[in-house]
Amino acid sequence: MQIANYKLHMVETGRFGLDGGAMFGVVPKVLWNRTNPADDKNRISLAMRSLLLVGEGRVILIDTGVGDYWPQKFCGIYAINHEHSSLVKSLKSLGYEPKDITDVIITHLHFDHVGGAVRLDGNTHVPLFINAKYHVQKNNFQHAKNPLEKDRASYLPQTFMPLVEDNLLSVIDGEKELLPNIYVLPIDGHTIAQQMVKISDNNDTILYCADLIPTTSHIPTPYVMAYDLSPVKTIEEKKKYLQLACEKNWWLYFEHDPKIAMTTVVKNDKGFAVDKTMNNFS
Repeated sequence: MQIANYKLHMVETGRFGLDGGAMFGVVPKVLWNRTNPADDKNRISLAMRSLLLVGEGRVILIDTGVGDYWPQKFCGIYAINHEHSSLVKSLKSLGYEPKDITDVIITHLHFDHVGGAVRLDGNTHVPLFINAKYHVQKNNFQHAKNPLEKDRASYLPQTFMPLVEDNLLSVIDGEKELLPNIYVLPIDGHTIAQQMVKISDNNDTILYCADLIPTTSHIPTPYVMAYDLSPVKTIEEKKKYLQLACEKNWWLYFEHDPKIAMTTVVKNDKGFAVDKTMNNFS
């Protein structure tokens, strides 16, 4: 797939599981379990799907998954599984090594989005992409350093402070065209200053939804995660961007959907719904 001067590649980085009730908030299990069946610990299976853009003299990665260095207890809690795929293996299959990455756009600093940005060197966490700049919203970085009790378990300093220590972190202040035809769009419902990424030219647009709409099952506007700091704001943000996607025929890219990578959306008498789907491109 090509947008502007970028060749786009899906990058599967692994699977993990989160509590289904937490993923769907006030929506009853009898509804969400139909499309996202829970295991015996009530966890649903989730992808960690990054996106690679190659062009304009750059190799750009959006989000990094959770990483592959976690202790057994942590992996057990979150059902982390790299048998399906891993970040480095997926990049290698496309012909790229970590040293080739020039930019990493981090949607937000939760461990399942930034954990793969570092690796273990002995007992020390060090950056994986040593030649890259890591781009994150300034307000998200500030929040990550001083999280709330509600979201402290999602912001783990060992996953992002090595980037600061090696002077690789680049903070962004608000909405902007970060690179040619690549725009970052801050939103605040899920967490402070998460940024979606829009890749757009005169013909096509992909919106990397991150945790605003983590799966296709979250397209209905009331389907909001209990993890969100401001669920009402999430609903407002979803309505705004789903309407734009519907009007402008954008593709929505889902980081966590275990089966569907991208869809367009339509609006009907019940709200927004999946239209066309795409599960792979290279």
